[in-house]
Amino acid sequence: MVTRNKLILFDIDCTLLWTHGAGRAAMKHAMLEVFGVNDGIDTYPFGGKTDWQSLVDLLAPHGYTYADIERIMPEYDGVMGRHLARVAADFNIIPCPGAHEVVAALHARPDTLLGVVTGNCRSSSPVKLAAAGFDPALFPVGAFGSEAMSRDDLPPLALARAVEHYRQPLAPPQVVIVGDTPADVQCARALGAVAVAVRTGFCKPGELEATAPDYLIDDLTGFEDVLL
Repeated sequence: MVTRNKLILFDIDCTLLWTHGAGRAAMKHAMLEVFGVNDGIDTYPFGGKTDWQSLVDLLAPHGYTYADIERIMPEYDGVMGRHLARVAADFNIIPCPGAHEVVAALHARPDTLLGVVTGNCRSSSPVKLAAAGFDPALFPVGAFGSEAMSRDDLPPLALARAVEHYRQPLAPPQVVIVGDTPADVQCARALGAVAVAVRTGFCKPGELEATAPDYLIDDLTGFEDVLL
């Protein structure tokens, strides 16, 4: 029997899929419903940030503290998923190049486990995945942007959940984190995992190179051959 000895944790936005504004639109509705304000969101740069961090940044001018957002986050998480499900059909949510093929190939491998580490809320992550044609059940473990403000805190959560879910030991060097921003590379480094950066996001030229990821690829096409 082959041991599943590699845990691949994917970022969602601009790594597995493009939402073309669906997440921003849903967040505008969710913020207005839960907090009563949503100004500043139209120009806010979301890349690499958790939804928790985004709320802290956007709501600080309105007097909301970290403690306020921590207390309200469970409610906000549910509201965010509901609004995203409502507006998703209005946007062209599509997979990034090679993403479907890579996920299918990795799922079929006897030595590989799959999960997500994403800045999205827990409730909105499966909505985005399904809208882009992924079966969310292919990613049975993960950590989400409604669970911590710092992205660096998410990979340890995902790893612990993978150990519990798959009932086998896994160490940080067996983890591969795939994302499109310097924050994805940084959170991999914080865990001691392998960092794979993909150029399917909105980074400036040279920005990903400066983070010195273990692997830097244009998109997920051929990812399995490059890494495994």
